[in-house]
Amino acid sequence: MRFLLYNIRYGTGVGDDFHFPFPFSGYFKRSQRHLANITSFIKSVSPDVVGLVEVDCGSFRTHWRNQAQVIADELGHYHVFQSKYRPKSLIQRIPVMNKQGNAFLTGQEIKTRTFHYFTKGIKRLVIELELECCTIFLVHLSLKFRHRQNQLGDLYKLIKEVKKPVIVAGDFNAVWGEQELRLFRAATGLEDANRDGLPSYPALAPRHQLDVILHSPEIRMTGFEIRQVCYSDHLPVIFDFEV
Repeated sequence: MRFLLYNIRYGTGVGDDFHFPFPFSGYFKRSQRHLANITSFIKSVSPDVVGLVEVDCGSFRTHWRNQAQVIADELGHYHVFQSKYRPKSLIQRIPVMNKQGNAFLTGQEIKTRTFHYFTKGIKRLVIELELECCTIFLVHLSLKFRHRQNQLGDLYKLIKEVKKPVIVAGDFNAVWGEQELRLFRAATGLEDANRDGLPSYPALAPRHQLDVILHSPEIRMTGFEIRQVCYSDHLPVIFDFEV
């Protein structure tokens, strides 16, 4: 099977154009052109499962269309989307931000899908997707170190309840590197698919391994690659495996 992890930055692009006419103004621009490039790339690598981080489910940027659904329709996949902010939180009342979340796309049969929420942080969503062969968790961890460590503790509690082989993937924001995940990996027994510690952020000059894929020992990696395509500020990560 092939799993693709990609933080698409809401399809807002990357480079000098993102900061024109003022810093970070790209977050307020339409996303159609960049989303078309992202969709074309995803389709070209033929993934069985896609984990998308930073997806817009229908703000003015996308002409009120769900980016996850747009890509899924092009692939012929199902899609599972949820806002990354906890229900009834204040941020859910803010336009544009209340349309931001994460998503799974897959052509595989979905056994169950569950939305969990961390106890700390602004971005709290955990999507649990159970497939026939394994269970996959998708996360976007906090920018704050203390909150990230708390979230990893919550994630450990979720993982230990799962009976199937597990994949945990997402933007971990682990700016301190592998040492941040050492205790979490020791507790869970998960292995890092990125054996060589290849960086995926920022896309134009990668220096940090923020986009992480961890897996159970029962899952055998048959391929791993970080593609050098700059449609977002993160590079896409491809993980080929069998159970």
